[in-house]
Amino acid sequence: MFDSLNEKLEGAFKSLKGDGKLTELNIAQSIKEIRRALVSADVNYKIAKEFTDKVKDEALGQRNVLNSVKPGELMVKIVMDEMIALMGGQAAGINLKGDPTVILVAGLQGSGKTTFSGKLAYFLKNKKKKKPLLVACDVYRPAAIDQITVLAEQIGVDVYKEVENKNPVEIALNAVAHAQDNKNDIVIVDTAGRLAIDEYMMDEISSLKEALSPNETLFVVDSMTGQDAVNTAKAFNEVINYDGVVLTKLDGDTRGGAALTVKYTVGKPIKFVSMGEQMDTLDVFHPDRMAQRILGMGDIVSFVEKAQEQFDEAEAKRLEKKIKKNKFDFNDFLSQLAQIKKMGDIKSLMNMIPGMSKMTKNLDIDDKAFGKVESIILSMTPQERAHPELLNMSRKKRIALGCGRNIHEINMFIKQFDQMRKMMHTLSKGQGMRNMMGGMKKMGR
Repeated sequence: MFDSLNEKLEGAFKSLKGDGKLTELNIAQSIKEIRRALVSADVNYKIAKEFTDKVKDEALGQRNVLNSVKPGELMVKIVMDEMIALMGGQAAGINLKGDPTVILVAGLQGSGKTTFSGKLAYFLKNKKKKKPLLVACDVYRPAAIDQITVLAEQIGVDVYKEVENKNPVEIALNAVAHAQDNKNDIVIVDTAGRLAIDEYMMDEISSLKEALSPNETLFVVDSMTGQDAVNTAKAFNEVINYDGVVLTKLDGDTRGGAALTVKYTVGKPIKFVSMGEQMDTLDVFHPDRMAQRILGMGDIVSFVEKAQEQFDEAEAKRLEKKIKKNKFDFNDFLSQLAQIKKMGDIKSLMNMIPGMSKMTKNLDIDDKAFGKVESIILSMTPQERAHPELLNMSRKKRIALGCGRNIHEINMFIKQFDQMRKMMHTLSKGQGMRNMMGGMKKMGR
């Protein structure tokens, strides 16, 4: 995500490396590179110039103030602050007032509206403890009703549809009445999209908004379309005056122009960002965290939040007791793998850790490696999973046949598991740091 922009901005900051302080000359050189980086990221030239002019003025104002800070680090800080301001300053909340709360979802066809609607329902159900109702109001696209029905079943929420009715306003109003009768406190209305903006489409979404008086109207845009996404968002806002923007397919956006400039251009905040097809890959948009990721600083706060969502205190205490007794087994290992998988793909998680994005840039990290480990463990008997010490050669050969792996892979996995178990046991006794320090002293000698 934003790899191209990050790389070019790093090049701009490197031009200051070795300089003792900021000067008019090196500021001008750096500003020129930053502007080029932004334009390459599909940021409108006028916005890029205005942004870099602010950065330049701030840099010139601070060049003689903080002599203890390296010029490159100071420029990164100034750029980050201006980037945060450009993207809206702070996270914008979603309005959940209403009985029920009605959320109208609009956008062009192919922008990911229906998938987002499902993700939003999942988000509100699991994180806000709501009872959402998904409403199928796309009466034109083939299989649109089937798609939202499948998504609703997948995440365990209610869906309202009228297969024979071709009037989206009637369907939406009937859905609100249905929600009131069935105690659904959220109504998410998925509307029809078109391949391009047209009068009929605008009239329909305007009629829906007028009839429903939604508490929240969200416009979904495909971030991979760059400046076109921003222009479309602006055109829609002039017609329906929506409350916020949702950027989808952000994991495929290597440039970042839409994320950077939609707030400036449209005047409406980005409320959510969506990455991947999984239903749990929807995040609240935080300008400060996004700026850090664009600048290659990671996003440790989001990483910790994802970890906390999967943290089970009772399970952690149970595992702690087992580790202290050196009884951690393959069943425990399997449950930990499941928690990690729920957090998202490994490369995205690693990129949230400061300093890791450079290390993982050219690494091909395959999440299917989890499947290999799981297949080995699931080929064991319940007794073997609970008692790793039982695994002799004949058992290993049977496991290898069961999971389609060779005996070398089985031995390697069991060896690594045994090493990990010993290390966890050592650390649980409070000796880990002493052993580590002792090892470092030996290496030093």
